[in-house]
Amino acid sequence: VQLQAFGGGLVQPGGSLRLSCAASGFTTDYYVIGWFRQAPGKEREAISCINNNGASTYYADSVKGRFTISRDNAKNTMSLQMNNLTPEDSAVYYCYAYDGTKYWGQGTQVTVSS
Repeated sequence: VQLQAFGGGLVQPGGSLRLSCAASGFTTDYYVIGWFRQAPGKEREAISCINNNGASTYYADSVKGRFTISRDNAKNTMSLQMNNLTPEDSAVYYCYAYDGTKYWGQGTQVTVSS
């Protein structure tokens, strides 16, 4: 089971980024998949997840209305569209898949700065 996140980078406040996470070694159809983030000196924060068929999503209050999670089971991928970014969104973002066991991808750095 491998997950690879990509799409992070440096963006100005108010800008957008799209993170993606590609799964290999398993099919994501039966997994809840989602994203955490961790900023320096802060605890890891669960920010969004989506159930196996995409019918149910969760967003942390801190990102609600700005971030959108999606998945493509046919491609074994998921994405996190992040709009109206603020410096408080700067963190390392981690994707995961969960079926009773949580599998983590490596993080991708998002920096929001002018």
